[in-house]
Amino acid sequence: MTTSSIRTESHIEGVRRPGRWLALSVLVLAVLLVAVDATVLGLATPFLSEDLKPSGTQLLWIGDVYSFVIAGLLVSMGSLGDRIGRKKLLLTGATAFGALSVLNAYATSPEMMIVARALLGVAGATLMPSTLALIRNLFHDPRERSLAIGIWGAMASAGAAVGPVVGGFLLEHFWWGSVFLINLPVMAVLVLVGARLIPESKSPGHGPWDLPSVALSLVGVIGIVYAVKELASHGPTVDAGAAALVGVAGLTWFVRRQLTLPSPLLDMRLFRHRGFSGAVLADLLTILGLSGLVFFLSQFFQLVQGRQPLEAGLAELPAAIGAVTAGLVAGAVARRFSVRSVVAGGLAAVGLSLAVLTTLDQHTGYPLLGGTLLVVGVGAGFAFTVTADVILSSVPKEQAGSASAVSETAYELGAALGIAVLGSIVTGVYQGFVTPAGIPSDVASAAHESLGGAVEASGGLDPATATALVSSAQEAFVDGLRIAAGVGAAVLLATAVAALFLLKGQRLEEGVGH
Repeated sequence: MTTSSIRTESHIEGVRRPGRWLALSVLVLAVLLVAVDATVLGLATPFLSEDLKPSGTQLLWIGDVYSFVIAGLLVSMGSLGDRIGRKKLLLTGATAFGALSVLNAYATSPEMMIVARALLGVAGATLMPSTLALIRNLFHDPRERSLAIGIWGAMASAGAAVGPVVGGFLLEHFWWGSVFLINLPVMAVLVLVGARLIPESKSPGHGPWDLPSVALSLVGVIGIVYAVKELASHGPTVDAGAAALVGVAGLTWFVRRQLTLPSPLLDMRLFRHRGFSGAVLADLLTILGLSGLVFFLSQFFQLVQGRQPLEAGLAELPAAIGAVTAGLVAGAVARRFSVRSVVAGGLAAVGLSLAVLTTLDQHTGYPLLGGTLLVVGVGAGFAFTVTADVILSSVPKEQAGSASAVSETAYELGAALGIAVLGSIVTGVYQGFVTPAGIPSDVASAAHESLGGAVEASGGLDPATATALVSSAQEAFVDGLRIAAGVGAAVLLATAVAALFLLKGQRLEEGVGH
């Protein structure tokens, strides 16, 4: 055997770390739980409201603060993992996530619940970028890494879709706190097994963690996300405008500060790489389309078609099945064809599915809806997995944490913007519906707040009037959903065309020894 072949063999053995697939299974447990926790609370809200009696504003904060804090801290936590060690950050975060889940489950007041959800968001922000960066370190063979990222992305997509199913099952058998306590055994496995199997990795050359940058990142992202959600719920308001100004100012200052620091929290020069920037944009808009669609179809299934929470959760499973399946084969398909064709094709699939929903009405059958969700899942699985691979492989290994955090921030912002932007369209159209004659003003006012409000407010009316009110409200909601689907379709199809240009010449790395 020649010296070069011996060197190649030893290099391949070094690349393929023993126990890497078992370590990956532990990492994806964390991703699954963080994604489940983002959606599982939705179904528990009525039970939680009855027990803790929060005000309307407090209820919104209970629902939103977890995602706000995660989105605001992802970049900071990715950078912290690069500095102190990604394994250390992951195991510390997992331990905190388990402990804080208990605090959430046994919260005794709305204020305690809001604080507990915010702290859970801090712990969640340590998990997501650490998992993706550790995958970059575990799998040096690019083909294996593509498959590993596919499994990671599939679990992120599956978690968001499985959340309502898990929540529906638990709430039919236990009290609302059980949706948090399911985190404990999973986090225990992650810490015990992860401590043995996951290798430590960090970047040696980084300077100190810049706390002013952490604050600016948090204020900037939360300001933008809050402004968009406020705009979606209440239209243009002083609060939304002020939050948007604070958010833009915070992010502008953050970017300027990164360009002057010798060891920035996020290296802004990464965005000069056309493939990196194109992948981040595609990432964000893929999730925007997916999350907006799943969120509103969840309401459509329950409030328009009258399905129970568990049934509605199960009805959305085709999206998860499609995303998981596509995620597992995305790397191989991108090598067989090209990165830009797979990402553009995935975006186009989501866009065309949204276009199909412009034909939706109250009596649309499940085969069309289930088929549409399946295609959306497949399209999102292809686009999201390949863009995550591009983002990770287009930066040096030392910057894996920062790059992972950018990918994750795009995911969180996409989810928030999908619900908020498409939500503002649905809400705007919905609030214009004509109330049937003979409805008391207080009932009409409650009905115009939301479709859920209309269904609840109709409870005190005589059957004929109640039916007329709910029917009118449902019709307006479906009108809004059709228009939002059309806007979403236009955005996703335009992004598909942009991806063809932005990702031109972009390739996934070939496997070592192939």
